[in-house]
Amino acid sequence: MSFSELNLNSSLRNALADLEYIEATPIQIKAFPVVMSGRDMIGIAQTGTGKTFAYLLPILRQLTFSKDNKPRALIIVPTRELVVQVVEEVEKLTKYMTVRVVGAYGGTNIKTQKAAIQAGVDIVVATPGRLLDLALTKVLRLSNVKKFVIDEVDEMLNLGFRTQLNTILDVLPNRKQSLLFSATMTDEVEKLIADFFINPLKIEVDLRGTPVEQINQAYYKVPNFFTKKNLLHHLLLEDETLSKVLVFVSTKSLADRLYELLLPDFGEQIGIIHSNKSQNFRINTVKALHDGTLRILIATDIIARGLDISNVSHVINFDVPEVPEHYIHRVGRTGRADKKGEAISFVTENETAYFDAIEGLMNLDVHLIEFPQNVEISTEVIPEEIPKMGGDKNYLPKVNMSKSQGAFHEKKAKNMKVNLAHLKRKARADEKKKAKRKKKPRK
Repeated sequence: MSFSELNLNSSLRNALADLEYIEATPIQIKAFPVVMSGRDMIGIAQTGTGKTFAYLLPILRQLTFSKDNKPRALIIVPTRELVVQVVEEVEKLTKYMTVRVVGAYGGTNIKTQKAAIQAGVDIVVATPGRLLDLALTKVLRLSNVKKFVIDEVDEMLNLGFRTQLNTILDVLPNRKQSLLFSATMTDEVEKLIADFFINPLKIEVDLRGTPVEQINQAYYKVPNFFTKKNLLHHLLLEDETLSKVLVFVSTKSLADRLYELLLPDFGEQIGIIHSNKSQNFRINTVKALHDGTLRILIATDIIARGLDISNVSHVINFDVPEVPEHYIHRVGRTGRADKKGEAISFVTENETAYFDAIEGLMNLDVHLIEFPQNVEISTEVIPEEIPKMGGDKNYLPKVNMSKSQGAFHEKKAKNMKVNLAHLKRKARADEKKKAKRKKKPRK
């Protein structure tokens, strides 16, 4: 279905035409009439399926001009990067409309955000913590909110925002439409729905028809971190098709270590992003990848859902994620907007079970690539790869008991000597006692 078949006004159609968006995705087609109806809705779909437009298009279609300075739509997302990107999407779609949108997130001066809200706002996009900061100071008043969206709720709960979400839902008006979008339906997500949603309609888009089918996936068997580094270095140098590459690493410390190892050879071509980096650093790094200044970006999973970068040629899973759905989020950064993408994974023996689970989720056997002969296989290991002694009952060498004589075998001759000194001392003491008794006078 094309966007022209949806009940959109001319302003939205013109904005979509400028963006060269023609075909609506399955989640957008299914969500549009439900959101327009005013009913609570649960949308289950993976990243890269067009969830942002799935709720923005109907919300903007129903948003009329108002002089009221209080927000009428509230969108909660888990990361700062996602706030920035949702705000950018609103601005693109409202090119021919008068809509005031403010993004609010931590790590920046709250006074600037307060001033923007006090000037008047129609839509607020925020992370949970900063939203509560603004609401508790009475700068942000939520009494007029008619449309409430929680995006990437499963990731939000994973990050520990359940208490903040409960507080936000408690202070929002009862008469509103609530929309929830998630990649997975966990027990915690279902409890949130049961506590705060009213008879919601659930729509779901499975992995078929999603960007996973547009991505060529492959993997290498690799023994350890340093061999992974050598392989990545080789691919980046030898393969010119790796023009815009996202490299996903499991932890911040490993991301820093990999960045430092690759920096001497790739210099200004390479960047890094994770939660320990400052907000301005993160935003500028993403922009640099957007505009082509950077060729390679090393990132952690916590950032995966907040990245929406066009024309990513390759996603490289330097480490295999333990949660299969995280793999889908990672590789969904490529193969977007009907373009083909490439996803390559480096799989160690310890990560094989994780990768098997990923293949099971996708119902797909990923192609194994033969390891290049000219890439050095390192024997060096990092501390994280050294087996912990307490984790293996067989970490000590086995003792050869074939010549054992048991616990009570006969002593050797050199060990049969007896120390008689204490017996001699006892004998002398007894003699002294007897001598004293003899000297006592008779009465």
